[in-house]
Amino acid sequence: MDAELAQLREGLAARVVAANRISSERVAAALRAVPRHLFLPGLPPHAAYRDEAIVTKRDQAGQPISSSSQPAIMAIMADQLDLAPGQRVLEIGAGTGYNAALISHVVGAQGQVTSVDIDPDLVERARGHLARAGFEAVTVACADGAEGYSGRAPYDRIIATVGVADLAPAWLAQAAPQARVVVPLDLRGTQLSAAFERAGPAGPWVSRSLAPCGFMRMRGSLAGPELVITLAPGLSLLVPDGTRPGAPGVADAGALAGLLAGPSVPHPTGVRAGPAGVFWGGLGLWLAVHEPRSCRLNEELSPGDQGGLLTAAPLRGARGQGTLGIAERGGLAILTADLWAGAEPGPSAQRVNLETAVLGTAGFGPRGAPLAADLAAQVRAWDQAGRPGLPGLHVDAYPRSAGPDPAAGALIIERPGTRFAVYHD
Repeated sequence: MDAELAQLREGLAARVVAANRISSERVAAALRAVPRHLFLPGLPPHAAYRDEAIVTKRDQAGQPISSSSQPAIMAIMADQLDLAPGQRVLEIGAGTGYNAALISHVVGAQGQVTSVDIDPDLVERARGHLARAGFEAVTVACADGAEGYSGRAPYDRIIATVGVADLAPAWLAQAAPQARVVVPLDLRGTQLSAAFERAGPAGPWVSRSLAPCGFMRMRGSLAGPELVITLAPGLSLLVPDGTRPGAPGVADAGALAGLLAGPSVPHPTGVRAGPAGVFWGGLGLWLAVHEPRSCRLNEELSPGDQGGLLTAAPLRGARGQGTLGIAERGGLAILTADLWAGAEPGPSAQRVNLETAVLGTAGFGPRGAPLAADLAAQVRAWDQAGRPGLPGLHVDAYPRSAGPDPAAGALIIERPGTRFAVYHD
């Protein structure tokens, strides 16, 4: 059995490293060494070594609130961290403890790993998993991750494994002078794993690398402005700025679900694109910048389920499907895809040039037709602009009291602690 488990770990490491061009041999060695099945005791070992995220906790509405992240994105973010033996690392979001174990394997006995989670039950579970796997030296604390963990600061590396809309002032205060901070940063509905470093003692925190990702949003005092509305079992709508005037609210859930189940008005775009261009830093980011009504829809599927309300979504997989859209009270428009024949979804898909889907839009409700036309116009504008995406994209983070002039051409996103400037070369 030990030989079989080692083979499973080796297979996972080989797939993740090859598909995602992981440059750190230390990260690859951690994937080969750390027994993921011990962190997912409810699964048979072969299932634990699939390159998939595994939901481990849901809220009362059935929405996922904790998981063991996909190993591919764990490896990508660990690569972005530039981990080395002896470093002191703070992790926000303990999950099952598996990611902390991977980090601990790299930093070694001379290093230090502290993981913080807001849920007491997740903390206890992670501690047990880590002890069972031989990583008792990892400290797992129950606290609001927005406060970091000052008792073991300063940190050479800080990583968040939950989606955040801001950089917590406590994290930056607890960071060592040459620290690197890696977070799944939410840019109005588009999540990018951003690796930040200080640009000099008085400079902003600037992105050194960006990678597409998808994480459950942070809870607690640093929860972002986004609103997740459950429309039906397994079907949710993400409104990036849930408090903007005219934005759909929780009270609209039934009405929006009814609209989706009703007739639609199609609108062509004349644009062909695959999931890499649509979701991972391409069209999604364009809508985040140019369309204040932008939203996302995600639908979980049960094994073998071929149905659902998002049957024409551009992103489809065995476990779910998703699309982009624009929404306001009284109407909804979503992106659709015809003749889709793509690869498995996931972070590695960013490197696959798939031009296999004819994009269209579909409008629902009294305002559906004009919304579908507006969404189609944005798709064409993105295409005519050369399909800007991740290449050449930069994100700089300033204190709220400082930062560039919005007229300088960057998208300025104001958050409670930070002013972000998002721009291309």
